[in-house]
Amino acid sequence: MRSDANIAGPMTDPVPGPRTESMGDDVSRETPPPMDDTPIGRAAQLAVEALGRAGEGLPRPEQTRVIVVANQKGGVGKTTTTVNLAASLALHGSRVLVIDLDPQGNASTALGIDHHAEVPSIYDVLVESKPLSEVVQPVPDVEGLFCAPATIDLAGAEIELVSLVARESRLQRAIQAYEQPLDYILIDCPPSLGLLTVNALVAGQEVLIPIQCEYYALEGLGQLLRNVDLVRGHLNPTLHVSTILLTMYDGRTRLASQVADEVRTHFGDEVLRTSIPRSVRISEAPSYGQTVLTYDPGSSGALSYLEAAREIALKGVNVGYDPTHAHIGAQSDQSMVEGIQ
Repeated sequence: MRSDANIAGPMTDPVPGPRTESMGDDVSRETPPPMDDTPIGRAAQLAVEALGRAGEGLPRPEQTRVIVVANQKGGVGKTTTTVNLAASLALHGSRVLVIDLDPQGNASTALGIDHHAEVPSIYDVLVESKPLSEVVQPVPDVEGLFCAPATIDLAGAEIELVSLVARESRLQRAIQAYEQPLDYILIDCPPSLGLLTVNALVAGQEVLIPIQCEYYALEGLGQLLRNVDLVRGHLNPTLHVSTILLTMYDGRTRLASQVADEVRTHFGDEVLRTSIPRSVRISEAPSYGQTVLTYDPGSSGALSYLEAAREIALKGVNVGYDPTHAHIGAQSDQSMVEGIQ
């Protein structure tokens, strides 16, 4: 279920100040802004409420939740989802680490973290066995948010990992040795199913899959789910798909609604009620080295990620592997795609 903020679209001035109306030469009157009778007014009110809730904090998990954000299809919002959910959880009072496993380093850029070739990075952790604590950096402007950046060196890591001992579990070992207290670790995967993604799946407990609300979004998803099944069966028995997030949702199109309905039919309770709308503000924020939460807190995108983070946090201990959903990985992509034709 989406809030009215998703309909309002991006805003540059979410909370207009009071205006003064002249009532003649000697009389003036302060008129409150019409908060409830315009889309912008409603969105502004929701922004104030959502940001107020962010300050309240949420129940913290009993142990660190390691969430792998994966989808081998590019352009579905993996990196955007990773950094904005991480920022939202941090604004809710959690301590959050983002691990950037994509050689492009887009998550590092969006968080304002320097990641040129000489910077200690996750590559050094995976290939050189450097402690994770030596590469983690605090994120500017968001208290409680940290990042292990990716550099271009990571592009060759897939080949270099092949010959290393315990190549699939090197990230898992690094996380287990990390001593700083954390509530969440979010791992941003590359758009492929190679050794970097396998390292993430072995290290994580939960898989979060962003799905774009477009026709081709469901193609290839079956292979990712089969890989999750394989890793669970051979390397990480606790791994499960805990969350599906619908991204780039445009409520004006029938196709977006059809895709959303089909995804909810196949995945049920794993699909968050909150969907992420198409938003210019979300796209603009990384070019300023920011998440949308700090770039434009009142925008529809920021409000949606705050609500999505709230849903994820409230799942908390209720998140677990449900064997009744084990058949999902075996479904063909074609059967899912046919549902929206």
